[in-house]
Amino acid sequence: MPALSTPALAVPALADLAPLESRVQEALTGSPYLVASNRLRVEAGEGRVSLHGHVGSFFEKQMAQEVARRIDGVQQVENLLTVAWA
Repeated sequence: MPALSTPALAVPALADLAPLESRVQEALTGSPYLVASNRLRVEAGEGRVSLHGHVGSFFEKQMAQEVARRIDGVQQVENLLTVAWA
């Protein structure tokens, strides 16, 4: 008779336990597409993320939004970044 196996308990990854705001900020900081990600501020709550600050191009603005959008738990991104031409 085959042994019965019990289903494994779903244990969230450590990254899933971090607040949404922290996970988004970490992803932005680690993105190779964002030159000055340290000048970006993230506000998050209940699946909504707001991006604040200045970037150097419209490409960076769009990439910041895409990076944030791909984080688990993000349902909506409000991109309030401004492009500061150098």
